[in-house]
Amino acid sequence: MNKKLFTQIKNEWHSNLWIMAELLLVSVIMWFIVDYIYVKVSIYEQPRGFDISHCYLLDIDKLSEKSPNYNANLKEETDEVNELINRLQRYPEIEAVSLSHWSYPYDGSNSNCNIACDTMKNDDYIYKRIITPDFFRVFQYRGTRGETPEQLAAMLKNNTFIASGNIFKQKYNIKFSSLIGKQFHFDGDTTTALKLAAAYLPVKYTDYEEAYSAKSVAFLLEKKDQNSKNELCIRVRAKEDKNFIPKLWKDCSKQLRIGNIYISQIRSFSDIRHNYQQIETNDMRNYLFGMGFLLLNIFFGLLGTFWFRTQQRRGEIALFKALGSTQASIFIRLLSEGILLLAIITVPAVIIDWNLAHAELNQAMNGTTLAAPRFIFTIMITFLLIALMIVAGNWFPARKAMKIQPAEALHEE
Repeated sequence: MNKKLFTQIKNEWHSNLWIMAELLLVSVIMWFIVDYIYVKVSIYEQPRGFDISHCYLLDIDKLSEKSPNYNANLKEETDEVNELINRLQRYPEIEAVSLSHWSYPYDGSNSNCNIACDTMKNDDYIYKRIITPDFFRVFQYRGTRGETPEQLAAMLKNNTFIASGNIFKQKYNIKFSSLIGKQFHFDGDTTTALKLAAAYLPVKYTDYEEAYSAKSVAFLLEKKDQNSKNELCIRVRAKEDKNFIPKLWKDCSKQLRIGNIYISQIRSFSDIRHNYQQIETNDMRNYLFGMGFLLLNIFFGLLGTFWFRTQQRRGEIALFKALGSTQASIFIRLLSEGILLLAIITVPAVIIDWNLAHAELNQAMNGTTLAAPRFIFTIMITFLLIALMIVAGNWFPARKAMKIQPAEALHEE
């Protein structure tokens, strides 16, 4: 059977050459599309490193001096903020309360820092997070050594810091957790040092950016630096998170207005996430629709090619039937020809795909465009997709052609 297939393909080399050229072009384009979609979906599905379910952001504002309720004798805003936090912590529905500065998820405001330990230092952007310890509990950060959010919160003190475990991974191939207990300098200041208390799992900046490049350092927000412009985040117990915002609003004017500060807005992090990523979400959807449309065109192109090829061979199919071949054996023969042609062109296609990835013309993920598992997986998916298109291109016209009587088909020939 195999010898007959190779002989037939060799004898029909002129027509098969054009089909193989088309399959080669389609295979390369298809691989590029599959690889692009694979990278985008894989990055989106990567662990975020935090959990925003049942979390809310409370905006704190200060009464204007023109307000009739303004108290000019109150000058210590920090004490008011601390009292507000204490009152929120006493709510049975609330699990954790944190105060932070340019640190909560899906926030476009950032600050950065440089970090150094002995001769090692970063060359890339590291986000600077200034937080109270319960920030880890609110957003459920996890340590690289299995530390719970509560354990991370207990480790963050005045003379310590906690950072994501991938800071030196790219440059030095070092797990940051191996440096726990060492002293670090920041922003070129060698006169002061902080001890690394723990390392947490990488925290993504957005759902569409990979964790590989998301690096951050968490410092303690001291009480003397707390003021009404900082971010007040809370986590509500899962069982109590029903109509929580209306419930909290009822207490805002009485129990939660302290001195000159008050809660001006309550937003769920689900809404914050949706609003912050709306443009990226739309872009991703448009890209996927575009790629899907291109795949559909490729499908119909290959379908038409093999449909026409099968229709042109009605006389050959009729001859096979006249010689006693079953419909199943005829279909397997036609299908085997298409799959064999695909297998032959897959070899040069893989070489072209490898060179495209080696030249970094495709999307990067985890710092590379050419990773063996990713490359093998996308090649296999590409092969299977084209094989399905070949099956569909042969199935329908072959079934129709095999219904014709051999004498009629041979008479037409």
